[in-house]
Amino acid sequence: MIAVAKKITYQEFREMEFDDNDDNWYELINGELVRKQSPTYDHQSISREIMVSLTLYARQTRAGQVWAAPLDVVLDDNNAYHPDVFFVKKERYFIFNEKEKIVIGAPDLVVEILSKSTAQYDRGDKRDIYEQFGVREYWLIDPAKKSIELYSFANERFKLVSYFEETGVLKSIVLEGFEMDIEQVFGEAKIG
Repeated sequence: MIAVAKKITYQEFREMEFDDNDDNWYELINGELVRKQSPTYDHQSISREIMVSLTLYARQTRAGQVWAAPLDVVLDDNNAYHPDVFFVKKERYFIFNEKEKIVIGAPDLVVEILSKSTAQYDRGDKRDIYEQFGVREYWLIDPAKKSIELYSFANERFKLVSYFEETGVLKSIVLEGFEMDIEQVFGEAKIG
């Protein structure tokens, strides 16, 4: 007989105690606790550039709000993620839980920046769950390849709409009028 680890719920996850010296983040993926390593400065630089672009867009259009990890995005009782960056349009602010100060429901746009510790989940289980819960646009960013894959949700499935490697202008499907220069996203990570 094969022993199967007990799946935990989001409530059990919230009640867990973690060592104060633990630098890792944890997500709940299909009821399993998954450790994420702290991001690298390349990762943080990419995240910052995307945050700046989306924040400027949000301020100019008043279309919604942009957020960054770590902030719980709870999709169901077994899935609570920390998307690297995400955007919620103002007509969907009902997914913000004022009491718990978390998000309960699918953001309109989710951005995940691949790393060694997260790539298999970002391309696998998390992508599938984001799709299942109707995230309308999903960006997968690969710092090593300097690439961005843009997926749009249509007919209950994600469809790869755009792929950029090092250059180009990303145009969002969900955020009307939003454009971002790919070179700028990857150009700021150099130190010195």
